[in-house]
Amino acid sequence: MSKPIKVLRIKDLISKVGMARSTIYDRINPKSPRYDCSFPKPIKLGLSAVGWLEHEIDAWVENLINQREV
Repeated sequence: MSKPIKVLRIKDLISKVGMARSTIYDRINPKSPRYDCSFPKPIKLGLSAVGWLEHEIDAWVENLINQREV
């Protein structure tokens, strides 16, 4: 059975990755010095609502862990 897709809203994402809201938005902003092209992009949920796919965030965190171990 496949795992259900879970969308994280910003509060859940902050809790999961331990970053501030501003840092998360800096990571996805190409004009920011803290831009990270590997950070998962948000998906549009409505006119002004966005969310992140949990499995993409999990994979990003796992990649950070793997880079540290090298």
